[in-house]
Amino acid sequence: MQMPRNPFTHALAAQQKQLGLWISLSSPFVAEVTAHAGFDWALIDMEHAPNEYFSVLGQLQAFAASGTTAIVRPEWNDPVMVKRLLDLGAPGLLFPMIQSVEEAEQAVAATRYPPRGIRGVSGAMRGNKFGRMTDYVARVEQETTVILQLETQAAIEQADAIAAVDGVSGVFFGPADIAADMGKVGQAMDAEVWELIRATVKRLSDKGVATGTLVLDPDFAAELLNDGFTFVACGTDASLLAKATDSLLATVKGKLT
Repeated sequence: MQMPRNPFTHALAAQQKQLGLWISLSSPFVAEVTAHAGFDWALIDMEHAPNEYFSVLGQLQAFAASGTTAIVRPEWNDPVMVKRLLDLGAPGLLFPMIQSVEEAEQAVAATRYPPRGIRGVSGAMRGNKFGRMTDYVARVEQETTVILQLETQAAIEQADAIAAVDGVSGVFFGPADIAADMGKVGQAMDAEVWELIRATVKRLSDKGVATGTLVLDPDFAAELLNDGFTFVACGTDASLLAKATDSLLATVKGKLT
């Protein structure tokens, strides 16, 4: 059995526009509801959601039956977590709060087997179909998506050097935390925040670096993809459910006499 090609990794390398969805409700059943919508990628969140390894596993299984590539955001840049998530078969990882080139190198190293990294070796696990993939060790490095999230002004100042670290598939900007770092907590859509992000994206895109973010405005998501961003998540399962239920209640109440 051969390791399958990861379409998201290769789409980022080719700077093909990729639409994504944030998954934070920590339910395999909810994940299955969203899996067949047709998004290019989805992010299963462990940093700001009550996910554990088994809930992540169930969600990976739900997305595996679809055409959407589901990657995982671990809680931290922790090689033990990375090892376990890759063994679970995560096709890629988004590392939060990368602050330096050294941290970027540590993130990449956690996804690589020795001598190129520090990932521990397991003979039979879900990632290699329990030992059935004969080319897993040879190909996993080129197929695994490694995205680094920049969330402060200090990190953005080092964006070019961080993006240049060997093995980085793309750079992701967290507007909410960037805004907080700029003294604008709760103002993720502030013009100054996006002026900083978009100027950095322009510079990185010109160098062939894939860049991404998460926004909840579908029009703004399209605007960003049309203006140099490579991969953008345009909503979250939690926000979509909240808005839909609020709208439903308001609509029915508005028709009562």
